[in-house]
Amino acid sequence: MDNKLSVGWRKLLEGFPWFEGEGNFPLPAYSEFMPPPRVGYSPYGEVDSSTFRSKDEYGWYIPELEEELELKPGLEHISKQIMHYVEKLGKGITEYHISGHSRQNLTDNPYWPPELAEHAGKLEHERFVAFLSLALSRTQDDKGRVRWTLFGGSEQGPENTFWKSFYTSPTAEIAEKESLSFIASILRDAYSEVVDDWAMLKNAGFRILPNDSSTPLPKWTGDFIVNNQSSYEGVRYLLTFLPFSNLPDTVKQLYLSGKLALLPFPGSLVFWGMPTYRKLRYELPMAMQIPLLKLVSRHSGHGGLRVPQSGWLHEHRPGNHNDIQHDLVNNTYHRTHRWQRVHVHEDELLSHPRVANLNKVLFSTELDSMGLYDKPMVRNCQIWTRDFKLLIDGPRANSHAIAKVETTLGQGGLFGYRFMFPAMRVGKHEVYWHRPVVAYHLQETGETKILSESLLGYMVAYDANSPDIANPIELWPRLLRRKTHLMAIHDINCKHDHYHHQTAFNIINLLDHYEKLDCKPLPYDFARHLIRFGKHASLEQWLADLPNHAKDPETGKFLKNAVEKVIEPALKARPLPYTLTYEQTAKREFEEAWWNDIYYLAHGKFINKDNADCIQDEVTLKHTAHHHRDLEQLGDYLISRHREAISNAGMEGKAFCGELPFGWNTDFAFDVFGGWKRNHEGHTYERNILVVIPGRNRKEAVVMGDHYDTAYMEDIYDTDRGGTGARISANGADDNYSATSTLLQAASIFLNMSKKNKLERDIWLIHLTGEEFPSDCMGARNFCQAIIEKNLKLHLDKDNSIDLSGTKIVGAFVMDMIGHNRDNAKDIFQISPGKSLQSLKIAQQAHIANMIWNVSTHDWNRNPQRLNTTRGKRSTDDKTIPEIARHLPLNGEVRTKFDPFSSIYNTDGQIFSDLGLPIVLFMENYDLHRTGYHDTKDTMDNIDLDYGAALAAICIETVARVAVNE
Repeated sequence: MDNKLSVGWRKLLEGFPWFEGEGNFPLPAYSEFMPPPRVGYSPYGEVDSSTFRSKDEYGWYIPELEEELELKPGLEHISKQIMHYVEKLGKGITEYHISGHSRQNLTDNPYWPPELAEHAGKLEHERFVAFLSLALSRTQDDKGRVRWTLFGGSEQGPENTFWKSFYTSPTAEIAEKESLSFIASILRDAYSEVVDDWAMLKNAGFRILPNDSSTPLPKWTGDFIVNNQSSYEGVRYLLTFLPFSNLPDTVKQLYLSGKLALLPFPGSLVFWGMPTYRKLRYELPMAMQIPLLKLVSRHSGHGGLRVPQSGWLHEHRPGNHNDIQHDLVNNTYHRTHRWQRVHVHEDELLSHPRVANLNKVLFSTELDSMGLYDKPMVRNCQIWTRDFKLLIDGPRANSHAIAKVETTLGQGGLFGYRFMFPAMRVGKHEVYWHRPVVAYHLQETGETKILSESLLGYMVAYDANSPDIANPIELWPRLLRRKTHLMAIHDINCKHDHYHHQTAFNIINLLDHYEKLDCKPLPYDFARHLIRFGKHASLEQWLADLPNHAKDPETGKFLKNAVEKVIEPALKARPLPYTLTYEQTAKREFEEAWWNDIYYLAHGKFINKDNADCIQDEVTLKHTAHHHRDLEQLGDYLISRHREAISNAGMEGKAFCGELPFGWNTDFAFDVFGGWKRNHEGHTYERNILVVIPGRNRKEAVVMGDHYDTAYMEDIYDTDRGGTGARISANGADDNYSATSTLLQAASIFLNMSKKNKLERDIWLIHLTGEEFPSDCMGARNFCQAIIEKNLKLHLDKDNSIDLSGTKIVGAFVMDMIGHNRDNAKDIFQISPGKSLQSLKIAQQAHIANMIWNVSTHDWNRNPQRLNTTRGKRSTDDKTIPEIARHLPLNGEVRTKFDPFSSIYNTDGQIFSDLGLPIVLFMENYDLHRTGYHDTKDTMDNIDLDYGAALAAICIETVARVAVNE
């Protein structure tokens, strides 16, 4: 990348690709360390045009959905909590959340000296005007959601954040009338002072006393600047961020006598003067964020801003201090994980509370503490001592540091902490939005008014490994205010929606993807499958009904017209291309082979198929048929099958099958996991299995993948459901041998296409290991890391390997659970693209493959073999293959980020997506609450042959299309 004379957001890309080379882009398990979301520019090299614009070097664009549904409600909710404590401080009411244990946060705090504290509650003229300078960023959670998150107060300080709000770039200021309107509104509402122009503002006695001379001030401030030597006669309103201790004596006397108002209220600035956190910042650069964060309770981000938990951990020991304020102590944590039975549009903190001891949450590798889906979380936590010495900065910690701090906490004492989910990254830089929220008491009612968007602040970026607080890269937020989007959010009645804002999401989904795809009208059928409404309704019916969902007819008509403009007319439907593979897959022989391979993999000799097998506890060992892991033998079997297919196709020496070996590396020692233990004893290793099928262009490849491990069975484990507590691997018929079998069938088809020189680019078939817990997408993480670092090497045997590091992935398709037809919503599957634009484009190819299949079923079902058949029925004995049935047309729903029922977050596909690789997840219409998922029912009884074979065929056709198309 050309980095010459980079300015603005382009400076964030300097050094790209900085991550190439072994070990430069580590990807630990998300259950062990939740990483930052990669935004703006993906590691795989795609600029996000929704964040950055080529002609706006200092702009960071904020979509309407984020501002209206996350930021505005979240900022108001948070600010009310903060102001509750600030006002208590100002009124002289004892408040430990600000003062801390033994009032150590206010001792020697220049913003709250004794001379001011003595007057708390006595200043009747105080309107508690506050410019709350908040540090925000986007973080990722275990459901794959990337949400705006409160980190606390601005580490840049309140003055910088305030004055930068009057700029839109380093040199461009907002309009002076906007600045005047802002100041005037505060004086009017809080003090009943009417100001219409700059002269009136000056005559009203408004002045500015700067604190930091390095902070540039907008031009309009020139007429209002005063200094320590100025006369303050006639001054009634003084805007200053100076600590109260540093104010001129005259100003102090005027304020304490009620003759002068200080803007902001001095007590609202105490967070930046706490000697405790000022000490901590020398070891923890972002420590000044923490004091304000501690006033706000944890929040998932559902309908607002995400707020990580922070507080004090008290581990009892003899001789503990007696002056601990116990209402500041929080020794428990509500655990969540990606396998929870909640949808991504639901708030997991409100359902099925799983409250655990905080120390165990942070450090414990005991089986009872981890359960089936948890790991120690200290890598996402920062901890310090009572006297504010840093113990651990989790995101930057190693195993030695973790062990040391665990020992320290075990000795007892009082420890401060905050959970730290890293801020969004662009390249090497972490990015924060410093946004002031204005709050004050209304003169007439005394109620607190919150203004969350009167000032927008600015964005700062630091080198994530060595943040230099004094020299950030600066950008400015740009709130998108598109009429269509705002109307969809605010002027649509949601009462008939299946989930909140369903209709609004549908509208915005169509509008945004129209823009992403070069403002070309969306094909009619593709548009229908992008959005969610009644399954029996047509797109025309939905459009016709759209005005009825609006709050007024004019709005409804406007939105309907806007949506119609981005969709091709139904009459313009494009002819479908000819099939590439259905002649091989729409056959009974394919169905039988697909079924038989699932049966062998799920019910054959391979029993212990979780990477952690066998768990080294008594109850598990008692209930396992044998005490060794079968993944090694299963992997050997898959390799032998693929090499046999290569030989049968006459492609030996041209196509290859081998392994991608690696070790199971973690920050914690998981000796109770037999697989992990044998890795570290040198007895085994982990591996993905890869088949390389050549195309004409060897520099590009299309990936088709599964995962070949299985999960532990919840009903066997859960004693509340009658289980024994044993961790036993599931058979895995659907999860995920329905996909593994598809890869086995696909191999011969693609090999024959390659032999006939039909492939434009390579096809890679990959069996990913370790998707399930506790390995947690281990194979996908290793594969994607090797792709990003450009060190991918296929091992054919001990002596021979092939360097694949120069191959570009143009599309990846991960299949996970494709064999079960949901009983209460039949014949639906999901095509779930990742975040990148290329992901959406290859999802279009999946949609086309689906349409070709559906149209073709009419002719296929007239063949004598199918003519008098009905819908398929499931096997009743796990063994007998179902009778031949009609080919099913399937409804492939393209589930983007606007669809809360996309399951990509709960699969290997999330790893691909997070790094910007072009990825699509193929999955059945996954029902969170059904049996047959991670339990004893994941057997052939749960496989729908007609449905699963059809979906397998569509997957194969899709990959072929992306591999063939130029």
